[in-house]
Amino acid sequence: MKLNCLITNNDAQMADVIEKYIEQTPSLQLIGRYTNAAESLKATKENHIDLIFLNTDLTDLSGLEFATMLDKAIKVIFTTNTKDYAVESYKVSALDYLVAPISYEDFLSSIQKALDFFHGSTNIGSITSDRFFLVKSEYKMIRVDLDDITYIEGLKDYVKIHFKGKREPIVSLINMRRLDDLFPRPEFMRVHRSYIAHMTTIDNFAKAHLTYGTAHVPISDTYRATVVKYAENHMLV
Repeated sequence: MKLNCLITNNDAQMADVIEKYIEQTPSLQLIGRYTNAAESLKATKENHIDLIFLNTDLTDLSGLEFATMLDKAIKVIFTTNTKDYAVESYKVSALDYLVAPISYEDFLSSIQKALDFFHGSTNIGSITSDRFFLVKSEYKMIRVDLDDITYIEGLKDYVKIHFKGKREPIVSLINMRRLDDLFPRPEFMRVHRSYIAHMTTIDNFAKAHLTYGTAHVPISDTYRATVVKYAENHMLV
């Protein structure tokens, strides 16, 4: 089954890229391309739409505001030139947030999230609602409670899950990107190519790193703006 898509983007160059990628992807069907929220919203009423590739800055309305007007069955992937709204995007249940220049590899990663959501091939819902998951480690299935995690460290094809208190870390054969896709956001946030941080268990926040007890988790330039925005949203002035 193909996913019916709309492009809603007033940046012609970016919209061209997304349209090209959709044409290259057999699981997607482009229904329409629009530059403003009004026409796009009308199209969602007249067609069965599964997915919208949405810019955060439209001419008549912000993409974030527009997302709140959509039927809850329609999912959004933000495509934009700025990281400024990454945290806010997850508040409107966006599937993903892509910042230009957008590679086809990143596009496909977002599409996999969409396919997983619509076809029910992942455990995202169960993990989010039940607040735990199981991982294989040392020939056993080990329960991991989300609330116990401090951060996850990527080790090539493995991940090392770190915990509060004195519990020993767990090493498991899991793809880092796959694990990142399963965690609820922005509670869990990618802060570095090799680290996923549990934002609600941070002890201290600095410009270059997060602190959990005596452990320092680095924040890379790629993710710094999103992390800083998250911190600002939780700051008492």
